[in-house]
This record gives sequence, C-alpha cells and structure tokens, in this order.
Amino acid sequence: LIFIMHLQEFVTVLVRDPRIQKEDSWHSYIDYEIFIHTNSICFTRKTSCVRRRYREFVWLRQRLQSNAVLIQLPELPSRTPFFNMNNPNHVDHRRQGLQEFLEKILQDALLLSDSRLHLFLQTQLSPEDMEACVSGQTKYSVADAIHSFASLNRRFPIEDEERKKGKNDADSDSESSSSGLGPSDDSISCGCKASPASEES
Repeated sequence: LIFIMHLQEFVTVLVRDPRIQKEDSWHSYIDYEIFIHTNSICFTRKTSCVRRRYREFVWLRQRLQSNAVLIQLPELPSRTPFFNMNNPNHVDHRRQGLQEFLEKILQDALLLSDSRLHLFLQTQLSPEDMEACVSGQTKYSVADAIHSFASLNRRFPIEDEERKKGKNDADSDSESSSSGLGPSDDSISCGCKASPASEES
C-alpha cells in the first residue's frame, strides 16, 4: 500500500524585534525583523530572516500594486506626523500593522508570483537592487540572491537552538548577535541585525 500524504501549505510570517537604527547624528529610523517559515513551493528558502524599515514596505506596496492593478492591496499602517519611535505603543501598533499587511499579501497567489516580494522577504537587497535584479540588470538571478543571502546567514532561531543543545562552544560573535547586545551596524547576520548603511538610501 502506498500512502500519499497531502501536506497543507503554510506560510508563517512574523514582524518583530523593532530596533532604532541611527542613519547619522540627526536621523534615526526603526527597522523590524521579518521572519518567514514555510513549506510553500513558492519560496526558494523555507526559513528566512531579514530586517526592513517602514519606507521599504511603502516601496513594496507600490510595486506590487503597479504589477497587480486589478487587486486591491491591503493598506499599510498610516504614516502619521505624530509617530514617536520612543513610544512603545506607537512602535507596536506599526509592527502589528506591518505584520497584518504581509499576512494578507502572502495569501494571494498572484502577489506571491512577484519576484520583488521574495527579494524583499528573503534578502537584504535595497529597493534599487531589487528592481535591478528583477529586470535582469544584475549578474545574479532572484534565486541566486536569495541563496547567497541565506549562505551569509546560516543561523536561524531553530538552528541556534539545535547548536546550543549540541555544543556550548559557539563562536563569541553568535552570543552578541542573538542576544541583540552586539554592535548593530555593519552586519546582516541573522541575529537579525541591521542592514549595512550602504543598503539604506
């Protein structure tokens, strides 16, 4: 007897761990960790973790809308002049809104076919680099970009747990990145730290 099990596809998306990042001495912004866990064949990687800021979500929504004119995309949490990044309620309200936005988008098969969405969720490429990649102006393909980002970031929460069980002599850097106590610039390791300044325009 051959039993064929049809596993239901799922996509779990979490927007979490808001952190204030300094652009320069005058400007700061908040970015959020986007964690994806899925068994969907639509995704190149089944687990991924990147950091994105609000204006990158705005860019994503605009690009998805321009490619799927007939679909009414969900709204992002509104951009308010009274937003205070030092107010936990403001930050959490925005975080929740961003998560709901992604949850709705990931339920739409047409939107899931947009390469920009996958680059947004599974690489740390800037919007300009995502556009260049999607339009074939880069030496790397969408899948290449996702795979190379993943190889830079082998450690995801699940792998971290397994490694802690296996041995306690993890490299010193892993402790600071997973605890969030390490320096937050100049790294894209999946602790998940900030993206390098060069990727923020």
